[in-house]
Amino acid sequence: MKALLAALQEGHLVELPEGTKEESLQFLSRLIEADPNLDATSLVEEAILQREKSKNSGLGYGWACPVARTPKEGELMCAAGWSPHGIDYGAPDKNPVHLIVLYYVPDARKHEHLKEIAALNRVIEKTPDLQNLSTLKDLAEARHKILDLINASLDLSVSDAKARMIRLETKAALVASQEVSRQTISVDISRIIPASILIMPGSKPLILAHDGDFVHQMENVPNLGELLARNSRMEQGSYVVLIRSSTIYHLDRVFYDCLALNTVGPISPLRNQSKS
Repeated sequence: MKALLAALQEGHLVELPEGTKEESLQFLSRLIEADPNLDATSLVEEAILQREKSKNSGLGYGWACPVARTPKEGELMCAAGWSPHGIDYGAPDKNPVHLIVLYYVPDARKHEHLKEIAALNRVIEKTPDLQNLSTLKDLAEARHKILDLINASLDLSVSDAKARMIRLETKAALVASQEVSRQTISVDISRIIPASILIMPGSKPLILAHDGDFVHQMENVPNLGELLARNSRMEQGSYVVLIRSSTIYHLDRVFYDCLALNTVGPISPLRNQSKS
């Protein structure tokens, strides 16, 4: 869910003023249209409203994912809005919508968009904690709820086959680093934590993982971006962090796909940690 993650980091999560579905979609459309990298002739609002006439974008459980398709070139973009009161959206389950995740999709990026929305929908269906949005008190709680969704999508993407690969990757990394020598390595899959780290110059690193202690430790590592750029493996407290891949985005933002091995104890749930 890289587009949704980028939206959070770029401040494209807003509280929606009280109003109709159409007014809310117009509000978010203008947020996308205000992006300096977008072609000034892009008619996001018009595309969104036209598409909604033929297909309601409500996903159920208070979520909606409207889409503006365009033949123009460009990047997949996203903006999200939280409605404290709920919006009469005409969703299939008849529930009011509290979180709208709006996508601007150039044709060349349509496969990325379909993959992201499919993951979003799958996670919401399988995660009861994401199905009650009426209790959100403020924009900070809405942001944390979306981060929970992104975290859950990372976990659900780890199939049995991937889990076996993760074990092998972790064993190989530990052997290569001489962490374990000439011993049979038994890695408990429950201690392997899928994690994503977004480094943006001038801002605090954004750490996405279900282990609250890991998130807290990594957020407080000085010069984390420099350490990740220099090493494919690093240690922090009781964790061994392995970088599987990295992607460089606009304005020198770097996204790291990682695995973290908890070498000591059980995972500390993120909900037990204080959130900034």
